[in-house]
Amino acid sequence: MGYPMARNLLRAGHEVALWSHNAEKARQLAAAEKGNLCATPQAVAENADAIFLCVGNTAMSRQVILGSNGIIEGARRGTVVADASTIAPSESREIGKALAAKGVDYLDAPCTGSKPGAEGGTLTFMIGGSREVFERVRPYLDVMGKNFYYCGGPGMGLHAKLSQNLILSNLLQGFNEGMVLATKAGVDPDLMLDILNNSAAKSGLVSAKAPLVLRRSFEAAFSVKWMHKDIGLMLDSANELGVPVPLTALTHQMFQAAIAKGHGDEDICATIKVLEDLTGVEVKSAAS
Repeated sequence: MGYPMARNLLRAGHEVALWSHNAEKARQLAAAEKGNLCATPQAVAENADAIFLCVGNTAMSRQVILGSNGIIEGARRGTVVADASTIAPSESREIGKALAAKGVDYLDAPCTGSKPGAEGGTLTFMIGGSREVFERVRPYLDVMGKNFYYCGGPGMGLHAKLSQNLILSNLLQGFNEGMVLATKAGVDPDLMLDILNNSAAKSGLVSAKAPLVLRRSFEAAFSVKWMHKDIGLMLDSANELGVPVPLTALTHQMFQAAIAKGHGDEDICATIKVLEDLTGVEVKSAAS
């Protein structure tokens, strides 16, 4: 998601310093859009007043920000670091404290909308940290997204994002079970989807993912492995806060099963394949 987010900033006329774990991607974007290619996150920080990152997990975020040649080694006092990654709220707060000790402002700014939202500049951001700092970088965020929710102090954007993904992943598991059950019973999947879309079970998730399942299209917009990671963060936060989340624990195991069967890099809707394999049916359109 970071590539199209950075590309949108460049196309809006901003001067952008670029770095990526995938150096070739950064080189391609710098060449295509006249970005400033940097060798390290530290070099990005030395050439930026506002820094945005979107990486895969908590360890990667900590390394990019606080590690050797990291952002913290190049950021000047008053610089803003906005982390759009989905990471552990408790770890995010610790990262923020380390940056604050050097006079650097920090926001947790996880986003949702997957790859299409990043490409179209229509992401939804959930913000945690200082409202004043958020408003300071809002003009840049406006290029990357269209919906912004200020959720409160440090870590609160991440708690909101994880809660949203908790509901999303459990809805997906319910969809998987219902569609496999209906197909096994002999209900036409196209008919079942039409019923869902015209009943109280209608949801944005069903509208977005069901057509992909029916035509057996599992190219990742949001991969199984990354949602599995997010569900793990939900369970960790629930444990820290003393909140029972039994459905989420089961969903975590179903995503683990999908990864074990080789579907980790496919879209989250590929999790239906676990139940399909167990029951000997395939949920697909007659036209597929």
